[in-house]
Amino acid sequence: MRLKLPLGRRALLIAAFVAALIITFPMRLALGAIGLDDSGFSAREVRGSVWFGGLTEARVGTIPLGDVGASLSPVQLLVGRARVDLDGEGPDGVHGAVGISRNSFGIDDVTAKLQAGSSFAPLPLSTIDLTDLSVRYADGQCQRASGRVRANLEGALAGVRLGGGLTGNARCEGGALLLPLVGESGMEQVMLRIREGGRFTADIAVRQGDGPGFSQTIQGRL
Repeated sequence: MRLKLPLGRRALLIAAFVAALIITFPMRLALGAIGLDDSGFSAREVRGSVWFGGLTEARVGTIPLGDVGASLSPVQLLVGRARVDLDGEGPDGVHGAVGISRNSFGIDDVTAKLQAGSSFAPLPLSTIDLTDLSVRYADGQCQRASGRVRANLEGALAGVRLGGGLTGNARCEGGALLLPLVGESGMEQVMLRIREGGRFTADIAVRQGDGPGFSQTIQGRL
């Protein structure tokens, strides 16, 4: 004897089964499917589901983000955009989101304290503080950017001692993200341009009172 379920109950069971598949879909597969790894975003380990995931030793290019919680935004999926909300550990952890669509990539409202390491070598950047930083690239061009950045210097460049913090507000210029960083005294300036894919150019200018000034351009890839 075959047991027939009413149409409404069968539809409910099918919907529950589909919902269960979606809820338990692995974050690791989701990140690969939306192409975040092609944008320089990576992690040593990806665990959990798309709604309650986690990333171990995450990084963007060569810049470490640490361990972060990760969840996929269902609202953004409805408009054809994948957005992964990030929630790092502690007040210095990464808090914000990274988003990707068919022809665009960017970050939204990111606040974090990042360890620069040798990412911008030989420029002696030690840490980078981000406050509500948002950047959107579309078709390889920076389309919009906002938020504040503070770069902390420790060390010397070409025999010139650099130290303290340089701050500036993010904006787009010439298709690149521009961070016009200026020291508190106004004597040090770094015009840092970052293009989609991580290529960067840093134009450095240092004034030394009555002494000779110093300028240098550094290029690299994050």
